[in-house]
Amino acid sequence: MVSPAALALHRDALIVDALNFFSDGDPGVLADANVAAVNITVSHFEADFEATCDQVAGWLARLRRPDCPWRLVRAAADIPAARAAGKTALIMGWQNLRPIADKLDRLALFHDLGVSVMQLTYNQRNFIGDGCLEPDNGSLTALGIRAVALMNELGIAIDLSHVGERTSLKAAEVSTRPVLVTHANAKSVTSAPRNKSDDVIRAIAATGGVIGVSIYGPMCWDGDPARAPSLDDFLRQLDHVVNLVGLGHVGLGTDLPAVRDPRAVADIIAMTLARFPAAIAAYAKAFGNDIRTRYLTDCSSHADLVLVTDALLVRGWRPADVAALLGGNWLRVLDRIWTTR
Repeated sequence: MVSPAALALHRDALIVDALNFFSDGDPGVLADANVAAVNITVSHFEADFEATCDQVAGWLARLRRPDCPWRLVRAAADIPAARAAGKTALIMGWQNLRPIADKLDRLALFHDLGVSVMQLTYNQRNFIGDGCLEPDNGSLTALGIRAVALMNELGIAIDLSHVGERTSLKAAEVSTRPVLVTHANAKSVTSAPRNKSDDVIRAIAATGGVIGVSIYGPMCWDGDPARAPSLDDFLRQLDHVVNLVGLGHVGLGTDLPAVRDPRAVADIIAMTLARFPAAIAAYAKAFGNDIRTRYLTDCSSHADLVLVTDALLVRGWRPADVAALLGGNWLRVLDRIWTTR
């Protein structure tokens, strides 16, 4: 039973979900759960330039409709403005810089189109650096260093969630603005390939950045095939990051899809297992490869996020600190990144 205090706090909070990997275009599940803003991956993880142009164009066409329930976010102030207007704030994001290939001018092009969060790599190597599944664990490339500088200049948020260790550390070192992890947890708690070492978490926090702690099952799992991860495992992750770098450097990044019908992401779920078995095979063998089993047993949807709020109040968190986790920390850091004047 969720307490009245938790329900009230959750209802009044400006909630920001730092990563949803897909949306069917209907923000209803977000609005129903009081999620004010979400970073949605608006093109396929491995889309090239042409495919990305088409997919971004589709979102822009949706946003032009007079009855559109979304508001595009270009500045942090657009998030409370969207809430006041009864709309869901859309942060257009990427999970790979593959669409730019080796052409840095494309960063400005897509930024002008409204893409304001970009992950450097998605699991594998690209022109920018190494992903978290690359065995050689290479650093940021020379082109990658130039890309980070231009992203800083333009005010594009740099996401390191699927990025390799050395590339992440170098990006944090050379960036003049905060860098982010929108959806990953701590490797010292759960040794998943995507989770971040304490060194990376500290480096991100040192830039002023935020780590989006996730309810994604494989990143919370203790490896026991007889016990699927639960909210307690998420709270252990959250405790570790808070103890390591402080309350001001944590947020939520669920890695959920924003869809009415879970079947809409069946192909993506199948693809991630087939293409990146190192990241998901053991978990899928234990619990099945279905969108419904990819998350915590007792917190697996946007509607369940109120359980996080309730659990933190029970653990003695101050309401102001819970509100910071739910969205306040993201608003602060995104304002620092996106404000270029």
